[in-house]
Amino acid sequence: MRPAKIPTEELMTSGHLACQGCGATQAMRFALKAMGPKTALVIPACCWSVIDGPFPHTSLKVPICHTLFEAAASTASGLKAGLEMRGDTETVVMAWAGDGGTFDIGIQALSGAAERNEDIMYCCYDNEAYMNTGIQRSSATPVGAWTTTTPVAHYKKRPKKKIIDIMAAHSIPYIATASVAYPQDLIEKFRRAREIKGTRFMHVLAPCPTGWKLAPELSVAMARLAVTSRVFPLIEVTDNGSTWKVWKDFEQTPVADYMKPQGRFRHLTDKEIDSIEEEVDRNWQIMLSRERLSADLPGLER
Repeated sequence: MRPAKIPTEELMTSGHLACQGCGATQAMRFALKAMGPKTALVIPACCWSVIDGPFPHTSLKVPICHTLFEAAASTASGLKAGLEMRGDTETVVMAWAGDGGTFDIGIQALSGAAERNEDIMYCCYDNEAYMNTGIQRSSATPVGAWTTTTPVAHYKKRPKKKIIDIMAAHSIPYIATASVAYPQDLIEKFRRAREIKGTRFMHVLAPCPTGWKLAPELSVAMARLAVTSRVFPLIEVTDNGSTWKVWKDFEQTPVADYMKPQGRFRHLTDKEIDSIEEEVDRNWQIMLSRERLSADLPGLER
């Protein structure tokens, strides 16, 4: 894990409207510490369009443009172009969207911006369902999970969409995953992304105690267990999608330790959890194989 000093400057105030234990608020706080005041946010319909506070109030000390559910990436592209037309080349435009507005509703705009390699940052804070509208299934919802549209009798059978693979296929300069349980790593990755030109994609796991049926005080612990169980690996993808790096310096924990404290998985049997762990292991090996392959390719940055 990369060491990084956590800045003391706060660009998020205590006046937000989030639920207790909200991982999305922790993600924003750490991200803005890395990004600094010369940041303009684009927020589509999502939890954060409510968390920020009712107009004309705001809990953030940076400019915000609220936009349509599907338009985060396209709005960010337009805002960046407008700033450059005014001679502002320093402000970084960052789209900040949930998994519904990224994996599903906004993927067309995101794909278009990435294909054009627009000079924007895009962060998906992933709480694995449409939490703001009632905990409905998204394509980021993991297999086995309860939501209001995948009730216990019909819990989600399909695996989570592999958004990192999708973004890597666009050959953009920087992609990374991060967790609110590892703030130094998160801050370092946002800092690095801030200095890169082109489309940068950040994927931050943000536990939602309400939607995950989880005690609020366990939010950070679940974010940590997601990493150590290898359910949510911490990775970086650079060299236009060619170089993969996977963080492996941790003591592995069972997937059951991550899933059983969450009420959204309470209906699963031990056998079903074992089956999910087998799939987690397969995905982990795929990640490691990509890392080995990219390390063996000549001419790539190490």
